[in-house]
Amino acid sequence: MSLRPSRMLLALLLCVLLAGCSTSGGGAAPAAPARTSATTEAPSPTGDSGLPAVRAADLPPEARRTLDLIARGGPFPYAKDGAVFSNFERLLPREPRGYYREYTVKTPGERDRGARRIVTGREGEIYWTDDHYASFREVITDGD
Repeated sequence: MSLRPSRMLLALLLCVLLAGCSTSGGGAAPAAPARTSATTEAPSPTGDSGLPAVRAADLPPEARRTLDLIARGGPFPYAKDGAVFSNFERLLPREPRGYYREYTVKTPGERDRGARRIVTGREGEIYWTDDHYASFREVITDGD
């Protein structure tokens, strides 16, 4: 049995979901998204960037290991780690090209790079995405 049709269906579903998440002004406001978490969490604080924030200590262990690698300057497990992040989604504060760098965060069970990334700014900003740039949270470190 081939998995190709399942992968194509998953890709199509993802495209439809992502297209439905974007708005281009006008019309009624979108309905509030359903909570997918079984726990009741307080809304995230907002970071200096205006984005929701997450404490570094609350990130998954793989993300904390990636932060440690970034602080040490590597070595990094993926060839694209440290590459320029272009912010095409325009979710991070607008900065000149080359300002942001991205690093892969290992996703357990994934055979490729997965969807999780840490993006850093030249001035020390740190951002976390677990959905391949569809959303970001500003990482608050103990020093902040």
